[in-house]
Amino acid sequence: IGEWKSIRSTHSLAFQEVENSTSKIQIKNIEISNKKVIELLEKYHVNSTSSIIPLSISWQAISDWEIDQKFEKDQTTLLFLPKDKNTGILLRNKGYTETLISSSEYLIDENETLNIKTIYDSTISEERICFLSTHIRSRYSVTRNQENNSVLQTSHTSEIRNISTLKD
Repeated sequence: IGEWKSIRSTHSLAFQEVENSTSKIQIKNIEISNKKVIELLEKYHVNSTSSIIPLSISWQAISDWEIDQKFEKDQTTLLFLPKDKNTGILLRNKGYTETLISSSEYLIDENETLNIKTIYDSTISEERICFLSTHIRSRYSVTRNQENNSVLQTSHTSEIRNISTLKD
């Protein structure tokens, strides 16, 4: 939760290109009664329960991919539906790799790393979020072609929380 600065390097293996970007990310708790939460629960035919963890993530990013560097911004809603202490389902109104509604499996492993696996229409995305400290995290992702399991893209992101925006 909070405001984060993200520094990301994406490696497109298919095109042998590298993209570097920086982002400002805002992660907020949202109410279970939020319209976007209700819509997502309805799409997946899930009844609202107290164990659901609803989050809103918005970001502004600038990339070196294009000559004219433009800010891009977007927002997504995440719903964590725990099965037990370390596993569950993650619902998103917009996917990480393919921009469509998605359902993922997540696992928090013995190192407290959050592992998320999403199977899309044509790709499979695997994300690992390592919480290095209270205010620093590292994200790794791999995108594979679903048909032949070839690696299409990898990325590494370092994220630092803006502690001046935290409430007491």
